[in-house]
Amino acid sequence: MEIKTTREELVELAEQLPARYHEDAIRFLKLLLNQKPPGRKHLRLDWAGALKDLRDEYTSLELQKEALDLMEESAMKNVSR
Repeated sequence: MEIKTTREELVELAEQLPARYHEDAIRFLKLLLNQKPPGRKHLRLDWAGALKDLRDEYTSLELQKEALDLMEESAMKNVSR
C-alpha cells in the first residue's frame, strides 16, 4: 500500500478530473485561498488585573451584577432599534 502526501493526492485527483470541471476546481481553490483563517480558539487574558484598583470598592459579586446590568441595558437598546 502506497502512502501519498497531500500534494501527490491533490495532483492525482486534478489529473483525473474531467476537463469540464477544471474551471470550477480553479475557482474553488482560489476561494479557499482567499478565506480568512479561523479566529482565536483560546481566551485572551490581556485584561487580567485591569480592575485591581477597584478591589477595595467592589466585591466580585457586585462587579458581576454591574456587568449583567450593562449587558441587559445594551441588549434592550439593540432590540429597540
